[in-house]
Amino acid sequence: MNLNAVGIDIAKHVFQICWVDPSSGELINKQVKRASLLHHFANRERCLIGMEACGGAQHWARKLIELGHEVRIMAGKTVKAFVTRNKNDAADAKAIWLAVQQPVKCVSVKTEAQQGILALHRMRQQLIKFRTMQINGLRGLLAEFGEVMGVGRAGIKRAILAILEKLADRVPASLIESLREQWGRILRLDEEISAIEQRLKEWLKEERACKVIAAIPGIGLLTATAAVATMANPHAFKSGREFAAFLGLVPGQTGTGGKTKLLGISKRGDTYLRTLLIHGARSVLLHQKVPPTWLEELQKRRPSNVVVVALANKMARTIWALLAHGRTYQSGYVSCQPCLPGPVAS
Repeated sequence: MNLNAVGIDIAKHVFQICWVDPSSGELINKQVKRASLLHHFANRERCLIGMEACGGAQHWARKLIELGHEVRIMAGKTVKAFVTRNKNDAADAKAIWLAVQQPVKCVSVKTEAQQGILALHRMRQQLIKFRTMQINGLRGLLAEFGEVMGVGRAGIKRAILAILEKLADRVPASLIESLREQWGRILRLDEEISAIEQRLKEWLKEERACKVIAAIPGIGLLTATAAVATMANPHAFKSGREFAAFLGLVPGQTGTGGKTKLLGISKRGDTYLRTLLIHGARSVLLHQKVPPTWLEELQKRRPSNVVVVALANKMARTIWALLAHGRTYQSGYVSCQPCLPGPVAS
């Protein structure tokens, strides 16, 4: 059954919708207010709806799927190729309408639970960024008075109280109080980050998929929960390599005249999950006592960063294989194709 394609340009208050009227063949491009969007599609026959991946796209995709429509969320770079001439809401809606009819890769529609876990990860990252800014600011202020502390949070935690006591007789009391307040903010940020991590641990215990991939070396709490929530539906990817490419862990390519040149990793897709996998792979290389044979051979002939990315790529493929095929992790498992029977000798 061929569904009528519809392109929606999402906004805060007024959405732009583009489609072709099947009875007249006329291209219609109109505005619909936010409050009327679901009512508009509730009164229409089942159609193929395309949207650009942006804030609110997951919410509207879930709502439209509940109404019986088929929804595809596409990356902004995919849609951009179909924008011609001036860029405005009408042109964007038309570009989305054109793109949704092409065989392009789409973003998986996530459940509210998966979206909520990703929101926890984003909040944690933001708190870590704030904490780093506060610590660096505190270091810089104390360095102006000749006080230098050790590297990292552990270094400042060991020395901060003694330094503030030492400076109490040399600097104004108002500054000492402000520095103590800033250190208190850093401690509160530590508590908030720990609280979010505890909530992620609770979801890890409840979600079977998280527990399955957490058994892979180099994958812990953050990577397991982020991978399951980001992937959403493992069957949205044809293979483990496609999932690794989605994360930007495969080489970029350039070429002409039949000659192809492989570049560094493409770094496309989800930067956060790719970073977690690379850090996990680096941890495995540093702490694993008996690395796999293929990894030892690769370490002999390639730079360390290349080896780390290769292991992160394999971890991503393993995640997809376990979730797509419903298996558990086996350290010595070898994937191979079954041998075909040869001709029978006469």
